[in-house]
Amino acid sequence: MNWDEIKGDWKQAKGKVKQQWGKLTDDDLTYADGKRDELVGKIQERYGIAKDEADKQLKDWEGNYR
Repeated sequence: MNWDEIKGDWKQAKGKVKQQWGKLTDDDLTYADGKRDELVGKIQERYGIAKDEADKQLKDWEGNYR
C-alpha cells in the first residue's frame, strides 16, 4: 500500500500506528496528521532511534498495512 492511501485513511490508520508504536501519543499522531516525514520524526524521537531505522520500520509497516 502506498502512503497516499494510508494518509487518506488516516483516522483508521492512527489506531494501527499506535498498535505498532505504543509510545506514540495521540498528540504525536495528531501532529503527524498523515504526513509520513512527521511520523518518522515522532517515531525517531519517542524511541531514540536513528532516522534511517525509523524510516525502515515505517516502510516495513506500510507493506503490512491492512
